[in-house]
Amino acid sequence: MPLFVQAQLKACRNCIKDGYDFWLYEPEGADSATKKPVVMFLHGKTLSGSDLSMVKRYGCIDALKRGRKIDAIVVAPQTQGAWNPQKVMDVYDWVRGHCSVDTNRFYVIGMSMGGYGTLDVVAAYPDKIAAAMAMCGGATAKSLCGLNEVPLWIVHGTADSAVPIGCSQRVVDAMKECGDTTRLIFSSLKGVNHTRLARVFYLEQTYEWLFSHSLTDSTRSLNRDFSISDKILAKAYKDYDKDFVVKEVPFKPSDDAQPDKKYYVVKKGDTLSEIAVNQCTTVSILCKLNNMKRTDKLKVGRKIRVK
Repeated sequence: MPLFVQAQLKACRNCIKDGYDFWLYEPEGADSATKKPVVMFLHGKTLSGSDLSMVKRYGCIDALKRGRKIDAIVVAPQTQGAWNPQKVMDVYDWVRGHCSVDTNRFYVIGMSMGGYGTLDVVAAYPDKIAAAMAMCGGATAKSLCGLNEVPLWIVHGTADSAVPIGCSQRVVDAMKECGDTTRLIFSSLKGVNHTRLARVFYLEQTYEWLFSHSLTDSTRSLNRDFSISDKILAKAYKDYDKDFVVKEVPFKPSDDAQPDKKYYVVKKGDTLSEIAVNQCTTVSILCKLNNMKRTDKLKVGRKIRVK
C-alpha cells in the first residue's frame, strides 16, 4: 500500500501571550462538523526549553510520527520550568477556540515532570478533565482532593532512581485521606526504571483507556479493563501502522493575514479552523463577523471577513 498523508502537525509559536508554545496535531476528518477529543501531553524535564522540536523526541507526538494512530486532537506544549496548571489550561482554551473540540473528552497525560504537571492540572480542574494518566511523577498542589473526582491512572516503577516511587505513593496516600479513591488505578511495576515508562505513550491501549471515559458519564466511573505490565511495555513498538503518515505543516500567518486586511479569500481545501489559526482569530469570531455557522460549507473564492 502506498504511503499517504492522513493528518497534519503544526508548531504553534507565540499564539498565546505569555503562554506556552505547543505542537498541534489534527487527525484525519477533523473539521467544523466533527468534534474530536483532546489529548494534552506534558513532557518531562529533559524536553524543557525554548526549542519546540525537543518535544518530538518522545511521547505522543513521537508516537504519531512513528505510526501510532490517535483519533484525537493532540496538543504538546513546551515549558521552561515546572508546569503551570493555568498556562496548560490557556493552551486548551486556545485549542477550543480554534478547533472543533468535544469538551466532554479532554485528557491529560504526562511523565516525570509531566507526571507532576498532569496531577497538578487535574487537581486544579477536575471538572474539565475526563481522565488522566501520570507516569513516574508526583504532585505539588496544596490540595489533591480533586484527583478523587477524575478517573486516574498512576504508574510508577519500583526501580526508578530519578523520581522514587514514594513520590507517587504520597499522592495516593493524600487521595486516601480525602476519601473515596475508587476512581484511581495505581500500578506499581516491580523492577521497572524511570525511562522504561516512556513506552506507555506508544501503546494503543493507553488511548483506548483514556477515550473510554467522558464527562457525560454522571458517575465518572473508572474503566478497569486494561492493565500495564513490563511484558506489555516490551511490545510497545510492535504494532504501528507503517502506512500512516503525519505531515508537518509550517505554522505562520498567510499573506492575507496582514494588519490592514479585513478579508481573506477562501482557497481550495480551506476550513474555518485553519483560517482562524492563520488569521490569529477564532472560529466563533469568524462566524459572528460573517453571519455564518461552523457547519457552513466554504466556497472557493468567497471573501471571509477576519477583522
